[in-house]
Amino acid sequence: MQEPTFLILTALADGPQHGYGIIADVEQISAGRTRLRAGTLYAALDRLQADGLIAPDREEVVDGRLRRYYRLTDDGAAALAAEAAALRRRTEAAERRLASFRLGGATPAFAAHPPRGLR
Repeated sequence: MQEPTFLILTALADGPQHGYGIIADVEQISAGRTRLRAGTLYAALDRLQADGLIAPDREEVVDGRLRRYYRLTDDGAAALAAEAAALRRRTEAAERRLASFRLGGATPAFAAHPPRGLR
């Protein structure tokens, strides 16, 4: 799953939101690392809706403009949970290996065979 998809589904796991709310939430969740543009967001929302991971929730008119809200579906929640579990497993593997490295259990490959400019 691509990171923007993961972040959009994560934003919607908190409840239905409209486009601008999703954009702001994704930026907050990613600590500013991911800033979705409107075109990118709406293309992703169309794809996620076609895949059955999200669905329209409701529409309202605010200041003369239509605001459509989207919600996470059960399939979307299952996909998000599966991706979160996969990320957790990869993170745990990295942390175990880093702990071993810090305890001297592993030698970085470049220490035994430094790149040409560092010999």
